Amino acid sequence: MREYIFGANILENLTTGMYQDSKVIYREYIQNACDQIDKAYGMGLLHPGNPNSLSDLGSGRIDIWLDADKRTISIEDNATGICEADFEKTLADIANSDKKLGEDKGFRGIGRLCGLAYCKELVFTSTAEGENTISIMRCDAIKMRELITASENGKKYTASEVLSSIYEFDSKNTGDKESHWFKVEMIGINDENTDLLDFAQIKEYLSFVAPVPYQNTFIFRTEVYKHAKEIGCNIDEYNIFLNGEPIFKKYKTTFKTSKGEDEVFNLAFKEIYDSHNNLLAWLWIGVSHFKAVISKECKMRGLRLRKENIQIGSEDALQKLFKEDRGHHYFVGEVFAVSKDLIPNSQRDYFNENVTRMEFEREMRQYFNGELSKIYYEGSAINSAFSKIDSYKKKEAELQEKKERGDFVDENHFQSALAEVEKAKETAKRAANEIEKKKTKTENEPNSVVGQVITRIEKERGQRETVKIKKPIKESKQSALTSRRVDKLSAYNKSERKLISKIFGIIVAATDEKTAERIIRKIEDELQ
Repeated sequence: MREYIFGANILENLTTGMYQDSKVIYREYIQNACDQIDKAYGMGLLHPGNPNSLSDLGSGRIDIWLDADKRTISIEDNATGICEADFEKTLADIANSDKKLGEDKGFRGIGRLCGLAYCKELVFTSTAEGENTISIMRCDAIKMRELITASENGKKYTASEVLSSIYEFDSKNTGDKESHWFKVEMIGINDENTDLLDFAQIKEYLSFVAPVPYQNTFIFRTEVYKHAKEIGCNIDEYNIFLNGEPIFKKYKTTFKTSKGEDEVFNLAFKEIYDSHNNLLAWLWIGVSHFKAVISKECKMRGLRLRKENIQIGSEDALQKLFKEDRGHHYFVGEVFAVSKDLIPNSQRDYFNENVTRMEFEREMRQYFNGELSKIYYEGSAINSAFSKIDSYKKKEAELQEKKERGDFVDENHFQSALAEVEKAKETAKRAANEIEKKKTKTENEPNSVVGQVITRIEKERGQRETVKIKKPIKESKQSALTSRRVDKLSAYNKSERKLISKIFGIIVAATDEKTAERIIRKIEDELQ
């Protein structure tokens, strides 16, 4: 039987061509480390932590070190390590992993090579408990790229020949038989990949991609954990450090929208089931005022898709399931895929296509374009209605103040302003009626998000100091309206004041209110 050949280009596909974003190397190596930490817990090598404690995540630890001066990256865990006998087979073989689908976070056995695309040398080092040997594997990334290029230009190499040329194995003795750890080092980061050494960028990336706990300033984190426990799900979390600094999910309760600040004041939860009532996924969303689309600058916007608490794809992985792109950006939250048949693809930017994925997408579309669509449409309408009520109250108060100051130049000016207030009053009445209708619809739905939004806004409005009208506004004669104007122009005779008043009336009729007021005040100052 003919032996089939894998050409050298397959290695380019597994390294340079595998990922669009170089930062995914952190996700790949963290994923592998998490799997080994889980095994170390099962073997009793590490303390697994207290599931009832928010701070005790166990003794498993992943340390990432960036050295911008030396242009090196190191990712180390204190998990099982790899014993000397298995070291070469485990690391040198491609897509021949012993990991199990549905049990391990990674299972294809190809992610470990991703670092080759971004450095000059990739080094793996490890030791296992009970051994006095540290095993070392060096991978010459420069030579690999040279051989792939040569193969593309006509000098054919097989993938096996390239790997044999770039691998170098070594070992050294250690007197510590209790140690168990594994370390990946990327030495000589490429000039074009300097962003991999940017502490701020990598911290931001890991804060949403990595399986880490929520920062303690996210006051709703206990509710997320509580709900997960109630439905029998676990949120995998690990101690991950970047240059010694612990990484947390950077969720918070305040954020900016296109219409000002907003805040999360509650959470809503949803479980997604298949046609056989099997749990596919569950999610939480932050209940806010839903004023408008969340600003792009807000890194936590959108519903992030996660499997084993590791982010799948980018922050917009689920946006395609909304009928409107903007719909996704009204929300803050996470979708935790649970079903073992929702299998991340090789690039981990979405799931493999299968029946379970189709059911997941169908149910998610129904939820997104039904309930969630209603929430942000209703939220926008509610905020608009309350704004109309506030606008009327503001206009009414301003009219009263202007009347008392004598800011109106004549009766026509006053009547015009009064008509605007009456118009705003009618608009406010319709808005209030609309709010009442929405409240009535949600009275029998105690968990209604729309109902929560209305209640929250009403409560906040009640707590704020409202504008008070000193006395009813009545139609008034010209003399009462222009008392302050007359006092200012008292040096002029009656006919002159009449002419000036007429000019003021023309200005008011010809320009907008603010411009007219500015011009009139300027004339008054000059005439005094």
